[in-house]
Amino acid sequence: MSTTMQPFNLTLTSNSPPPSFTYDTIAANDLISRANYVYGFCALLGLASACFLLFGFVQSYRACRGLVWLDTLLWAFSGFQLLLLLLSLSSVAHRPNYLETTELGCAALAFMVNLASLCGLFLLVLMGYTLTYDPPTHTLMKRPGVCVGLVVLISFLCCLVLARLRNSTLITDRTNKCIIDPTKAGSYYAIAKLCLGVLIPFIILLGLLIGSCIRQWKSRSRFLSGSENGPVFLAVAAVLFVCQLFHCTALVRGARMNQTAELSPYEKAFMDLVEFVMFSGSCVCLVLVLLLHRPSRESLLEVMRRIGSCCRGLGGRQTHRHIMAPQIEIADTQSYDF
Repeated sequence: MSTTMQPFNLTLTSNSPPPSFTYDTIAANDLISRANYVYGFCALLGLASACFLLFGFVQSYRACRGLVWLDTLLWAFSGFQLLLLLLSLSSVAHRPNYLETTELGCAALAFMVNLASLCGLFLLVLMGYTLTYDPPTHTLMKRPGVCVGLVVLISFLCCLVLARLRNSTLITDRTNKCIIDPTKAGSYYAIAKLCLGVLIPFIILLGLLIGSCIRQWKSRSRFLSGSENGPVFLAVAAVLFVCQLFHCTALVRGARMNQTAELSPYEKAFMDLVEFVMFSGSCVCLVLVLLLHRPSRESLLEVMRRIGSCCRGLGGRQTHRHIMAPQIEIADTQSYDF
């Protein structure tokens, strides 16, 4: 009697991910949540700065019955940065998860983010041209409405190119997780955004700064035409350059990595942090405009003085309320006999 031993095969039928992947996902989500809190604080600072800038805009317009041309461009730039900040709240409200919407709605959100970002960058280029060459007042470039409209038109056309590269296969009614700059969009989208959002505008700005230095050396004039908006322009341009360059290079890197393999939880968390860095640039720009632009800074100081006077007035009334005025009564106790 012979017995044959059958091999015992152990097969895992569970589709659950390995424990290491689960631990990495939890750690990545914890990192994103902490970054979300930090960005939420930056967003509050940006919103508060935007409110003070709006107050200063109204005060300057009422006082001068109009605005200086460069100030108008600066207010328009601040408006686009505020729009970008408001659009970023869709990320803050859902992190570490993502907003779930239709692909058409996600494409519209990404289009508006790119439009606000490019409008701000091209307005910086226009401000750099004005500070460098100071065109005459009768030229078409001195009309704020025409300049802002031209900037919006150019940005709209660039966003159409980005939308076509981003949404190669768009199913309008399908619901999915919304990522503004997905790595799955491919390298062409990432490279196009790097060119339109970093290389082209900042190479033009670098050329304008070099031209301003050459003009200053030849004509013994002041740098950037001696305008008081020069420090604001340089500070804002430096912040946007760092944030946009970091975001676009990380997007190109993530798109190339996604072509070979799926991104790990830590890589996905890094891409979310990169998105927060891009949006943080808008918050920092609003704070810098408020602190470095003289009319905005004066409006901030005026608001602080009003708040201080109101607090002192309330404290004075509370103090005088508890002080009772002395009452003197004179009683005549002497009797008179007539």
